[in-house]
Amino acid sequence: MTHSRFKLPELERFIQDAMLALGFPKNDSRTIAQLMAQADLQGSDGHGIFRLAPYAKRIKAGAINLRPQIKVLKEKPAMALIDGDNGMGHLVMKFATELAIQKAKTTGLAWVGTQYSNHAGPASLYAKMALEHDMLGLYFAVGNANHLPPWGGLDMLLSTNPIAAAIPALDETPIVLDMATTVAAYGKVKAKAQNGEMMPHGWMVDQKGQPLLDPKQSDQGFLLPIGGYKGYGLSMIVGILAGTLNGAAMGRNVIDFNKDASSVTNTGQAIVIIDPDAFGDIQEFKKQTDRLIQDIKASRKMPGVERIWLPGEQSHLKKLDHLKNGVALSPALIEQLALLAQELSIAPLLAAQEV
Repeated sequence: MTHSRFKLPELERFIQDAMLALGFPKNDSRTIAQLMAQADLQGSDGHGIFRLAPYAKRIKAGAINLRPQIKVLKEKPAMALIDGDNGMGHLVMKFATELAIQKAKTTGLAWVGTQYSNHAGPASLYAKMALEHDMLGLYFAVGNANHLPPWGGLDMLLSTNPIAAAIPALDETPIVLDMATTVAAYGKVKAKAQNGEMMPHGWMVDQKGQPLLDPKQSDQGFLLPIGGYKGYGLSMIVGILAGTLNGAAMGRNVIDFNKDASSVTNTGQAIVIIDPDAFGDIQEFKKQTDRLIQDIKASRKMPGVERIWLPGEQSHLKKLDHLKNGVALSPALIEQLALLAQELSIAPLLAAQEV
């Protein structure tokens, strides 16, 4: 299958044009475009421009506030609760993360939660913002559709509920963990369906517990949690921290934005920022992180294993490749974006090359 590559500025231009056409202010359109394109740049294919058409559908249905008044509802020195006013999740989480970073500079640690937010792209986008300040970032969110039942159950009361962590290093690539609490994020299932590909064993099962491989039949089954019952428990805890604690949707209150384009989702997220300087010398911490990374990379390998990877390394390499050569998009996605361009009367995406 031939994929075309698109340079970062072109992705940002297209997304920004789309957001402007949909009615967002210029500055907000630029912010959303930059964050969405960064998702593609780091290889988070199911969370970048892939989401543009579904976002547009919800925006046109009136499910997202184009001019939200994002504000602090409750606040203490090391915490805050943000009312996203049903704005785009990217705007809400950028606001929340920047506030948490400012607080952590004073308090050493800050926790900021959100309510009435929306889908905000990959979790690591916000955890990684801490790295620019030599800080650690942790992120939790409630997924925007329930695809996970309690362990041994059939009623889907939980979601993919992602976690991200970003830890600065000195000379090594920062450690960045970005994971769903299910074996696969549902965005990957949707990407497989769009591209006409089957899912691997272990992603989903049907209601009889048999492997479900056709992503177009995903509504007949559910995602599997990581680590069996442990992943189910982790999904529930993350949902409580990001949703219930913030007065946001959790459990049966979660709106499936794949099937309901008009209802307010009341999505909840949480960002935690830790300043290592509060615990000791920041340079020493980064040196020790480097040492750990080097020890892990140099550790003995099993037969047939060429390299031991650290969390975030492969995304970092993808980012370097995408900056140089452009982001590869599938023909199905390009066709979808071409139709969206016609619908919004904006200039289509211009490819840099085919691969």
